[in-house]
Amino acid sequence: MTRPVGPAPVGPAPVGPAPVGPDVTRRRLLRGIGAGALGLAALPLAGCALEAAHAAGGSETPEDELTFLISNLDGGWVPSKSAISSYEANVWQQLTDKLVHTDEKGTITPWIAESWDVASDSTEFTLHLKDGVTFSDGTALDADAVVANLDVWAKGRPDAGIAKVGLFPGSTYDGAEALDERTVRVRFTAPSLSFLPTLGYHGCLLLSPDSVARSLGEQSDLAHQIGSGPFVLDSWAASDHVTLVRREDYDWAPPVLGRSGAAALRRITFKVLPDDTLRASAARAHQSDVSYNVNPQVLDSFTEAGFTIEVPRYLGFTHGFRVRTNVAPFDDVRVRRAITRGIDRDEILRTVFTKDWESATSWLQSSVPEAEDHSDLFPFDPDSAARLLDDAGWTGRSEDGYRTKDGTELAFTLYPTPYLTGSVPEAELISQQLGRLGIRVATQKIDVAAYSGKVEDNPDQGLAEVTRSFVDAGTVAGVITADGEDWFALGDSDERLADLAGRVAGTADRTERAGVIDELSQHVLEQAYFIPLEQNVQRIYVQTPELSGITVNAVAIPSYHAATKTGSGADGTGADA
Repeated sequence: MTRPVGPAPVGPAPVGPAPVGPDVTRRRLLRGIGAGALGLAALPLAGCALEAAHAAGGSETPEDELTFLISNLDGGWVPSKSAISSYEANVWQQLTDKLVHTDEKGTITPWIAESWDVASDSTEFTLHLKDGVTFSDGTALDADAVVANLDVWAKGRPDAGIAKVGLFPGSTYDGAEALDERTVRVRFTAPSLSFLPTLGYHGCLLLSPDSVARSLGEQSDLAHQIGSGPFVLDSWAASDHVTLVRREDYDWAPPVLGRSGAAALRRITFKVLPDDTLRASAARAHQSDVSYNVNPQVLDSFTEAGFTIEVPRYLGFTHGFRVRTNVAPFDDVRVRRAITRGIDRDEILRTVFTKDWESATSWLQSSVPEAEDHSDLFPFDPDSAARLLDDAGWTGRSEDGYRTKDGTELAFTLYPTPYLTGSVPEAELISQQLGRLGIRVATQKIDVAAYSGKVEDNPDQGLAEVTRSFVDAGTVAGVITADGEDWFALGDSDERLADLAGRVAGTADRTERAGVIDELSQHVLEQAYFIPLEQNVQRIYVQTPELSGITVNAVAIPSYHAATKTGSGADGTGADA
């Protein structure tokens, strides 16, 4: 189900640490961006762009159909692997429902769980399910089905190669049971303030018991994934398209969407068009209703032409690097701090992005309720960075002018994330900035299919880009500690980190927890375990102005259940807008 493409060099790192002027930097980087700031007139309109867009639905898409152009769907359809993908999640959101809806501010409202009771110590939750809900194969979405989903979110099926949901509070999950057809009791061994919000996380999608029980190989076929959402699968082909059609008997959307009954749209086609510039070109020619993740530098031109641009920010981590502290040279806190202070974030925003992007103020997005401004802990200060590198012993110089220590050059490789538009030119600019300090930084582009193995799951890769969402900060402990994902490769060596993370996960009072989260944030930034870059705008939607009624959730994924195109509200389904 993937499209394997071997890694190809993005371009050489600058030779020697000589300063590079801002005008030269911008020109070089805009060549990598494509049309860049030249506007819509510079976008190609002929040849394969038109043919590919036409294949996605033609220039006159009916008013009850939506065409969505996307760069790839290479993550596959095993939910534990692709449900949180920036790409496949757009499809999953239409096929499946969740127990609760969590909005962009973290507010929880009913969905399949129409109400709930919470024990005073937040260790036990009772969910009361909506009556009459069914999966698209006719199976009841009842208490037994919910228990089956909860178990796999919390524990996975390791023997079958099926992972748990990373940000679900699985470490303290003590099980769930069906009290009757519409009531589920869930128990934890410690307070779990994050449980209810996380039920709205895009990894916690409800699938039929048959789908949940299938093998890893069977789950890779989207046809085996049976949800209860407002759309059902019509057809799909790997690396080409996914087509969904309206489920006519759907009648349990969350009230926050503002529509009951079946969806207004009759059909949604997700068409794969890998080239960023060609997706922008197709949008300009009105051959798509939504073009996903076009290059940031053309957004102003689209706005001027009357298109709607949505760049929702999700709750989660800022865009930055998590550092594996057991990989040289990142095992030295002075080197980590030097890299942190050697990155000019203002130059990145000026050169690569637009006014819709803002600099990071912590390792958490500023929209996270518990986030505080700690930008003073990672200032741009090249003089301080140079002193730190000197103190760390990187005082020699190679023939190319880069720093050395005991005959070893200070060098590493960045692999720009394929999940973030603009990551390639951003990595190239960081390479130049750190080059001025005497650090050789190579950049190499790889695709979605290869990224996990090369970067995220590679214990020898010191820096890994983070584009990770969550719906409640209490789940942070699950990714940074030894019994979780151990992001920083610390094991149990940092007792203060482990203590703070444990208190975040186990505190029953939200006000108290907010203070501990702030302590944890300061510690992570002081130790330079995480190197923030900018507020994460991972999802860019260029939309036709005729499209309205879209709601995004806490992780910035849109629902098209209530979406309409001009004139399509009276769709004859009997639904109430």
